[in-house]
Amino acid sequence: MNTRVSIEKLRCSTDARGFVFEPLDAFSVGQQRNVHVVLTMPGQTRGNHSHRTGTEVSAVIGPARITYRESTDVTTIDVPANEVWRFVFPPGVPHAFRNSGNAPMVIVSFNTVPHDPDNPDTVRDVVAAEVVK
Repeated sequence: MNTRVSIEKLRCSTDARGFVFEPLDAFSVGQQRNVHVVLTMPGQTRGNHSHRTGTEVSAVIGPARITYRESTDVTTIDVPANEVWRFVFPPGVPHAFRNSGNAPMVIVSFNTVPHDPDNPDTVRDVVAAEVVK
């Protein structure tokens, strides 16, 4: 089991209509127990949590600022506009996604643990500033 965050720029097929990407590789598809799509408004932050037992895989369409903490090291990565990057967050790694653009930001996320609203796998852990109006 990987205990470090992995980051990969995804290949996109682009034409006049937009672009298409594959958020997961063939191996990872069978491991997932939850999928969710998140739209985040400009200047807003999502996440600021870690997962107790689940591994989260998130494909983020830039522009976006991703912040995470491994041990005591905080890392911030800017995903450029019109690029898609995949992040794999192991259990216990706090992470946040900030929309650094001026249109809704799209995140496609998967988790190895099913979503249970009565007993969520998430633990609040702020690693990036939040702005909610």
